[in-house]
Amino acid sequence: MPEDRANLKNQKLRVLFLCTGNSCRSQMAEGWARHLKADCIEPYSAGIVAHGLNPMAVQVMAEAGVDISNQKSKTLAELAHVQFDHVITLCGHAHESCPVFPGSTKVTHVGFDDPPTLAAHAQTEQERLAPYRRVRDEIRAFVEKLPDVLG
Repeated sequence: MPEDRANLKNQKLRVLFLCTGNSCRSQMAEGWARHLKADCIEPYSAGIVAHGLNPMAVQVMAEAGVDISNQKSKTLAELAHVQFDHVITLCGHAHESCPVFPGSTKVTHVGFDDPPTLAAHAQTEQERLAPYRRVRDEIRAFVEKLPDVLG
């Protein structure tokens, strides 16, 4: 195998997880990718807008042993300098609003429910946390399959 192909094979895939506000789902996905796939994925997350890091997302990820408290909510514009291999949209709004990326970037849509919306009318702390935990676990199951499920 030529040396440049060998180097290419050893490079990590640059994956962007994109959602509306970069506060919950994309932050969880970035955290799981760092935790589970650091050997093969260089993860990023962003939103169409930046809503700030959701404290309940931080809490349920910590329960699972993943610290995302130092991650920052950001927009696509803040990552304009990065050439991504894959962009994964995690909600319908992000998928519909997703810009065209230059080069050979592939865009994949994998939708997940929005925990803050699901928790909006919860009466107790446990009821509020339940959708965050469910979506956290669904995102983990998806990230565990990366990069194999990417086209």
